[in-house]
Amino acid sequence: MTPDTTSIRPRFTDAEIARARSYAIERPSGPIDPRLAALVHELIGRVADKWTMLVLEVLTEHAPVRFSRLADQVAGISQKMLTQTLRQMERDGLVTRTVFAQVPPRVEYELTPLGLTLGGAFCGVWVWASDNLKAVEKARQAFDAKTAKG
Repeated sequence: MTPDTTSIRPRFTDAEIARARSYAIERPSGPIDPRLAALVHELIGRVADKWTMLVLEVLTEHAPVRFSRLADQVAGISQKMLTQTLRQMERDGLVTRTVFAQVPPRVEYELTPLGLTLGGAFCGVWVWASDNLKAVEKARQAFDAKTAKG
């Protein structure tokens, strides 16, 4: 008995393949500078961290933001994790921290132009999610139904 490959590997139309390829990013040709490769790996690891992505999103929409308001906007983040995330983002040049000399001290955070460009780069995830929401939901339902039977 041969396996039903349609349930294992779905068939895609040429239009679906072309659309999928349009999301792909071409790597530069030729040898890649090891410093660039290291930076890309570091940034993917950091930005793929859910806290960095959520902080990036809040700062894109609401900056400048005080620490306490930022903590309120990023649901579930601890003060320690927010501090670590902001420090790392500041180190990478993505965030500026402004301290106002007043009593009590006031600190505000906002994205730098570099941080705004990174936020723009990740807008593609929103576009992809919007374009593919129904397909992902359908795939999840099919998977859940298949695993519920097994």
